[in-house]
Amino acid sequence: MDTLEKYRQIVYGILYEYFQIPYSYGNLQRRLIVSEDRTNYILLTLGWQQNKQVHGCLVHIEIINDKIWIHRDGTEDGIANDLVVAGIPKNCIVLAFHPPEIRPHTEFAVN
Repeated sequence: MDTLEKYRQIVYGILYEYFQIPYSYGNLQRRLIVSEDRTNYILLTLGWQQNKQVHGCLVHIEIINDKIWIHRDGTEDGIANDLVVAGIPKNCIVLAFHPPEIRPHTEFAVN
């Protein structure tokens, strides 16, 4: 299995686990959206809570040049940690939600 296919399977598997977790309050749902080429993954939260519409991106991951770019991470423990546990090396994960000048100070890839 090549790197791209391995990353696709790992990212999808992790996000699918989050997708299956039900909300304990409000009329909220999750939607897992995957691009046709399976390089973009978005986990959305939508519905209603306290008479207000909720519509927001919980996680956005993109696979670019054999690296996993985390553009948005609204999880409690951090999706990067899940990726590392699943076998993705830290030097193949970019915390894209941090500005480029901050990335060298993380344990992860710069770009």
